[in-house]
This record gives sequence, structure tokens and C-alpha cells, in this order.
Amino acid sequence: MATLTVTGQADLTDAQWAVLEPLLPRGKRAGRPPKWTKRQLIDGIRWRVRAGAPWRDVPPDYGPWQTVYGLFQRWQRDGTWQQILTGLQARADAAGLITWDVSVDSTVARAHQHAAGARRRGICRPSRPAGSPPNQPIMGWAAPAAACPPRCTWPASKARNPCPS
Repeated sequence: MATLTVTGQADLTDAQWAVLEPLLPRGKRAGRPPKWTKRQLIDGIRWRVRAGAPWRDVPPDYGPWQTVYGLFQRWQRDGTWQQILTGLQARADAAGLITWDVSVDSTVARAHQHAAGARRRGICRPSRPAGSPPNQPIMGWAAPAAACPPRCTWPASKARNPCPS
């Protein structure tokens, strides 16, 4: 297969592609060959992940954004990316490039002092004093209005309010 020129500064080099290519799935369809190579599409995926840009902003050198996204999504769903990662880790481990040290973090996360002693029934507190009778109005301003019939606020109403307030 002919090699491609590296278009971007962070695109895969020939040596990196030589390591990655055997881990990629082989095409199963017969017929016309694809217009965009896997290397271009993977470089497009890597550009998008590195830049943090939307898929629509993938440069056209890597192929149409729909094709780049379609490959990414298809491989994400069928587990190809996980297989590639596992293969690369196995190769690096066999070469002695990975040190598998275990680090245990003993950080303690503590709650704020006001979080201690919360009520079990929620945060609602009774609004009336403990010794008040149950039929006493909760709010002080509601007491005068409780003895009056409801007011009509319709402007065309001829009814007068019997409560002077």
C-alpha cells in the first residue's frame, strides 16, 4: 500500500501506522474500494478528539465529517476501539514499556459541618410553635382575611366587599 504524506503536525507517522494497521479490522465487503483510507479517517478522529471541536469542523483533508464520525461511532459500538487499545497495551507490555504500579489513594472526603444531623423527614420544618392549637392560622396576615368572604377582583362587579380592610 502506498504511504500518505502526513498532512497535519500531529497525524500518524509511518512508524505509528505500521504498529496500528495490523490491529484494525479488515473490510468484509467486496466491490468498489473506499474513497477515504482508514489512515485519513483515523487521523480525522484523532484531530477532532485532540481539538475538542464539533464533528462538523473536521478539516476536509480527512474526509467528510459524516464519514469520519460514522467510522468512530461504528467502532465505538462494536468494541473495535477497546480491541485496539488492548492490542496496543499488550504490545507495549511485551516490550517492557509499561510499568504496572498500583497507586492507592487514601484521600478522605468529608461533609461540611452543616450537613451533619439532618432531619429524617426532609428539610421541612413546622411553621407554627409546638404548643399552638391546630386550627390557628399559620401566617399572621391571614388572620383578618379568614373571617371575610372571598373578594371579587373583576372590575365590572357591583358587589361590595363586606370586610373593611
